[in-house]
Amino acid sequence: MYQPGHGRFRVRDPRGQLLALLEVSPATLVTRGPDGFRASILPMLLDPEPAPHGSLRGHLARGNPQWREIEAELEANLRDAPDGVPAMALFDGPDAYISPTWYEEKRRTGEVVPTWNYVTVQVHGTLLVHHEPEWLRPHVAALVARHESGRPEPWSLEDAPEPYVASQLRAIVGLELRIDRIEAKRKLSQNRSAADVDGAIEGLALGGPAERAVADEMRREPKP
Repeated sequence: MYQPGHGRFRVRDPRGQLLALLEVSPATLVTRGPDGFRASILPMLLDPEPAPHGSLRGHLARGNPQWREIEAELEANLRDAPDGVPAMALFDGPDAYISPTWYEEKRRTGEVVPTWNYVTVQVHGTLLVHHEPEWLRPHVAALVARHESGRPEPWSLEDAPEPYVASQLRAIVGLELRIDRIEAKRKLSQNRSAADVDGAIEGLALGGPAERAVADEMRREPKP
């Protein structure tokens, strides 16, 4: 991931930023197959194993050809890549256009241009495929629990008939991305003056939910 030399957009705790985005954002899983790059959107969970970085766990529909390409490459490269196929998972947080009309610098010198603010995490690692029910069931149960736990009447796997659950598990394929490194970036006008930051926050606050979410992220950053 490109990080400017000034380093103001770099995240000191990439794992912490990943955990925050996992709660609200699905991953875009990117792999390379015989016909080029392929990407799928899927929710994922962070598992502390294996050490030292842990792994991201998710699943795809069995009808999705991406997992077949992964498995084919695993089988073809078993001797050269026994630990999995290289892959990347992208997690995008809030993002929004930043108008130069919001900057104090526009009124002072006019030397301003538009930009885009965003929060993002890139997870690099090696990917494995899982078909075993004993891997899939705990994964799905944990994924459901994460998203249902805050509801007044949370749904669980036990609420559905067992034969139906078993049939649904047979319709998915598990994925385990063993993490090699995590890169994170918060581009939130940290390279602008405090007055410019305040102006951008005020401008974003007048926008829709996406713009207001970026304004909230900017307020969390220390002032220049």
